Amino acid sequence: MKQYFKRHIALTSEHGSWVFLFSPLLIGIFAGENFSSISLYLIFAALAGFFIRQPIIIAVKAYAGRRPRSDLPAARFWIVVYAAIGLLTVVGLVVRGFGYVLWLAVPGVPVFVWHLFLISRRAERRQIGVEVVASGVLALSAPGAYWVGVGAANSLGWWLWALVWLQSAASIVYAYLRLDQRQWTESPPVRVRFSQGRRALLYTSFNLLGVVILSLMGILSPWLFLPYLAQWLETLWGTLNPAVGAKPTQIGFRQLAVSTIFTILFILAW
Repeated sequence: MKQYFKRHIALTSEHGSWVFLFSPLLIGIFAGENFSSISLYLIFAALAGFFIRQPIIIAVKAYAGRRPRSDLPAARFWIVVYAAIGLLTVVGLVVRGFGYVLWLAVPGVPVFVWHLFLISRRAERRQIGVEVVASGVLALSAPGAYWVGVGAANSLGWWLWALVWLQSAASIVYAYLRLDQRQWTESPPVRVRFSQGRRALLYTSFNLLGVVILSLMGILSPWLFLPYLAQWLETLWGTLNPAVGAKPTQIGFRQLAVSTIFTILFILAW
């Protein structure tokens, strides 16, 4: 049985991607203000869909000659395990009258297929566009959890999705900026630092300004600007203080801390 229980096949090695699932889920659950057994169905369905990615990716790499064929038995085992869990939770959602939530998973299929195609061609690295789109797919768990909580699909769920996706997209762009900075030999002049960080600052500035305007219009909570302000301040700080020579793990842990703060502030402000 040891050949089946391989951690690198059962669990994703992309630790930074975890936050793009759990942050939307937690935000949707707290926004819905009603945790029930149906919420558990949704959580386990989302987790099954998230975890099944890794064994499928391993299998594709094995068939593409990027990994040994000896990984295939374990990959197949975990695909079956996660698929079974997903199927059971999907049935639970349908039986309890929340089958419409499953439509939120549909956009993830073509995105994942495209990602697998890139993997088969050894071209999946530094695909920022694909990562931004994929984060939008994971953000769909926010309206799903919210709708389960309130008991119906309403337009506020789509606002949740857009707000969470915008934050995730800005976080990805900022992470690439920090990873690029670590390759620098020294901190450049301020003008160059702002030039390199322009895209990340534009993303976070757009998010902050948009939330402020929507709050003033009465569509969103007047305090919802706080989590976006925290992300904007972090981006400004990171632009002015390049991660020259920093280890990827240092950058990753800081990103995790910032995303955690964002999630907590969003829940409190919503």
